[in-house]
Amino acid sequence: MERTFALDHVRNIGIMAHIDAGKTTTSERILFYTGRVHRLGETHEGAATMDWMAQEQERGITITSAATTCNWKGHRI
Repeated sequence: MERTFALDHVRNIGIMAHIDAGKTTTSERILFYTGRVHRLGETHEGAATMDWMAQEQERGITITSAATTCNWKGHRI
């Protein structure tokens, strides 16, 4: 399988913090500002892209970890 991005243009990041520190909010902003999503998802509204489980959406909290990808200035993040 051919790579769509050269390895020197791939960046892996992880977001870890205490409860209610803004991890999902930060992730949602990254997805929005990179053009991956066209609407800011709010955790308290149950509309966060990264909170995909029904229980997460109902309770407005993140229960599981999630992974996503986006592009920024020629790099795959």
